[in-house]
Amino acid sequence: MRQPIAGFHQDEELHWVAELVCGHCQHVRHNPPWVERPWVTTEAGRASMRGFELNCVKCDQGAPKDLQRPR
Repeated sequence: MRQPIAGFHQDEELHWVAELVCGHCQHVRHNPPWVERPWVTTEAGRASMRGFELNCVKCDQGAPKDLQRPR
């Protein structure tokens, strides 16, 4: 199920994590050449992706929320 990005935070290893409006979280790494997401490396780039929809596998699986109140 596709869910919009509501915000971002960094995990304990300083990787960027998208906070989805459904309350689930998803890593959004820039790890070339396997994953190209240069927008994640800047604040402006991340801000430009708010509202962009990602496929949320956790919603498809009926998993509990990662966040109680997404940003």
